[in-house]
Parts: sequence; structure tokens; C-alpha cells
Amino acid sequence: MAYSLMINTANKLLIGVATTCLLALSMNSSHAIQVYKSIGAHGEVKYSQHAPQNARNIEVIEFRSDGRQANAGQMAGKTDVNQNSGAQNAEEQRVAQLEARIKDQEAQANAQRCQSLRNNLTNLNVGGRIYEMDANGKRQYLDGREIELKRERVQQAIGQYCKGTET
Repeated sequence: MAYSLMINTANKLLIGVATTCLLALSMNSSHAIQVYKSIGAHGEVKYSQHAPQNARNIEVIEFRSDGRQANAGQMAGKTDVNQNSGAQNAEEQRVAQLEARIKDQEAQANAQRCQSLRNNLTNLNVGGRIYEMDANGKRQYLDGREIELKRERVQQAIGQYCKGTET
């Protein structure tokens, strides 16, 4: 009787352990959380539980219910060439956009400088009395020699800043 009780207890224990293992396995697979890692429009890395619509290089990462990655061993040795190149492409695009914006701003500043220099040259060529303000705020009228020197300097500056623009 003691022997049959011991066998019965062992069977119940074995069934309990098997049921627990099956439950644990089913919980790990059914309670895995999917997180979408993507690169946004401005090159920033984003994480979301919902699949992004307008993103590049979407990577799905699965987490187990205990918070660890479901395929952590595989992720450690991951060397996906496309993953790194996508981030570099986004960064390269961002850099190219910034460089283009800076170039446009410089071109606008040169165009404004050019227009101002041309206006100054027109005023110098019109004739009449030309003056500059001194440190005290008083007018200092220029003589013919000083006006000619100013005219030459303005023409040199026009040559420097007005290249490729209308004359």
C-alpha cells in the first residue's frame, strides 16, 4: 500500500511538472511582446508597439514576458549590413540637407551683400556730396580722392561677392 501510494504521488508530481512546463512554454510564446524599431524621417531611432507607416529599416524585436529579448542569443551575433547602412544613409541624407541649407543661406547672404554694394556704387557714381559718420556721429564729407578710393574698394568687393549674379 505504501508502494502504490508512493507511485501515485510520483505520477501526480510528474504530471504536475509536465503541465507546468507546458504552461510555461505556452506563456512564453503567447506573451511575447513585439516592438518595432525604425528610423524616422529625420534620422531618429523610434520604438513602438505598432508597426510604423512612414519609416525606413523596420526591425521587429520580440520580448518575453520576463522582459528579456526572445532571441537574445541571435541578436548578440547579428551583423546585418543593411541595418547599419540604413542608419548611415539617413545620416548622410540629413548631412546633405544641412549642407544644402547652409549653401542656400550663404548664397542669399552674398546676394544681399552684392545688392548693397551695387547700391553703394550707384550712390558713389551719381555724384554730389558723399559723407560718412565718424565715431562721434558727425558727418565727415569725402573729397574727390576719397570718393574715388571708395569707388575702387566697392568695385573690388562687387567682384568678390557678385560672381555669377547679374551685373
